[in-house]
Amino acid sequence: MDLQRVWSFVILSAVILLVYSTCSVTAGDIVHDDENAPKKPGCENNFVLVKVQTWVNGVEASEFVGVGARFGRTIVSKEKNANQTRLTLADPRDCCSAPKNKLAGDVIMVDRGKCRFTTKANHAEAAGASAVLIINNQKELYKMVCEPDETDLNIHIPAVMLPQDAGLSLERMLLNSSSAVFVQLYSPLRPVVDIAEVFLWLMAVGTILCASYWSAWSAREEAIEHDKLLKDAIDEIPSEKAMGLGGVVDISTTSAVLFVFIASCFLVILYKLMSALLIDLLVVLFCIGGAEVAVIELPSILETSFYISSSWLNLVIYVCFFRWFRHTAESYIKVPILGAVSYLTLAVSPFCIVFSVLWGVYREVSFAWIGQDILGIALIITVLQIVHIPNLKVGTVLLSCAFLYDIFWVFLSKKVFHESVMIVVARGDKSGEDGIPMLLKIPRMFDPWGGYSIIGFGDILLPGLLVAFSLRYDWLSNRTLRAGYFLWAMLAYGLGLLITYVALNLMDGHGQPALLYIVPFTLGTFLTLGKKRGELRNLWSRGDPDRPCPHIQLQQSHELDEDK
Repeated sequence: MDLQRVWSFVILSAVILLVYSTCSVTAGDIVHDDENAPKKPGCENNFVLVKVQTWVNGVEASEFVGVGARFGRTIVSKEKNANQTRLTLADPRDCCSAPKNKLAGDVIMVDRGKCRFTTKANHAEAAGASAVLIINNQKELYKMVCEPDETDLNIHIPAVMLPQDAGLSLERMLLNSSSAVFVQLYSPLRPVVDIAEVFLWLMAVGTILCASYWSAWSAREEAIEHDKLLKDAIDEIPSEKAMGLGGVVDISTTSAVLFVFIASCFLVILYKLMSALLIDLLVVLFCIGGAEVAVIELPSILETSFYISSSWLNLVIYVCFFRWFRHTAESYIKVPILGAVSYLTLAVSPFCIVFSVLWGVYREVSFAWIGQDILGIALIITVLQIVHIPNLKVGTVLLSCAFLYDIFWVFLSKKVFHESVMIVVARGDKSGEDGIPMLLKIPRMFDPWGGYSIIGFGDILLPGLLVAFSLRYDWLSNRTLRAGYFLWAMLAYGLGLLITYVALNLMDGHGQPALLYIVPFTLGTFLTLGKKRGELRNLWSRGDPDRPCPHIQLQQSHELDEDK
């Protein structure tokens, strides 16, 4: 199984290096300000998304999304306050001169032409229009701003930009002579807190909790096995393979720094080469990693759960399943390349592979996020089982580097690339796809704009390494929850992630680097407790509690027996 665990680590490392720590963002920001479009009197609106609902002959039809202009009257936020108004096609189409047809409060649809946006709006208002829809000449939206030398900005009707495909649809409706087309313009407000963020918080915290207990249980079993070997008076110290440690990888200080540097290089490559083909490649890697992890690690998780579950649950599991699971888990068959594989692994393999493949094929359906989260959680738990930080020094270096990495690629990268590299990569911009797969996400349930609340793997993995280390330390030193470090580390992580979502909502949904808030809470709590308890030196350098060696305990018991 060592070869399998090494292969598992290779796959997982490749996946995580592709996207090391994606920030927490929400899809579909509805309010946005732009420093490149300065405000001035008459031209100081925020750019907001606008819903354009249509009716054809009294029957509700398609809904389109546009963006409001910097100038003009602000658009109402509540649907009940928005009027249904007849839509009219401009003549001339670009509205760079006064329309030939008089408008009695109609909404006029014009093409993006050679004149200024404010000129179109002024002509539409003078003709009696109640609003103007400007159709872009591209599929993307465009922010309508005012030129520095413009003075005629006393515009009292709203102006909205729509993408090219929306304009073509509206034009087809209008050119049908038997159709009467009405539109309703409004910009609904996003709720302050969506329940999706609560579930995502629980998912992140629960993932670290499960991974920490599995990692600590494995470490304790290895320590017990090691003690037994020493008590049996083995002449030589057993090798790592004999102790069952061959599948664990300890991060060093150098590798922690290099990991962040390499991750930055991969992030830039993703940003520069972002395309549908690259997203498909990431999906394939994600499916391979998720299936491989489930095949190899699921039997271990099942076996571990029998031992760390509650006593009454153990009784039920033992009566119903345990004897069969234990027999199949301890019976092996030799498989080419992989070596010895248990029958339990072979039994669960087809289900894991089929699940992963089905998600990859149908990942664009509305409920595909469930499969993505399952595969993602499996990946995260396995990484936290395989990869360990040996002491607090390595944890401090790793989290400090990740802290700077997250801040730079979310905020400071705008100075170099003119946009946030991390957010662009996370959302899959320029690829035509719905973001990269290396995220946990939940659809926003009460948001009129839809979208997803998401959190990157790195925002769970990196703090999770420190939290898992704290529980291993507590169990090996036989500490209670209150006297140990794990409880406080978990509380610190949960609070840090909660503050992240508070900041996210205060910033109108703009992307936030989660590690900016999580790292100070988790690392600061650990360092403070270690200093207060006088254990910081041991935590910093050794990372293991002081435990008397079993052979010394055995020798001391013999000496006591002889004295008696």
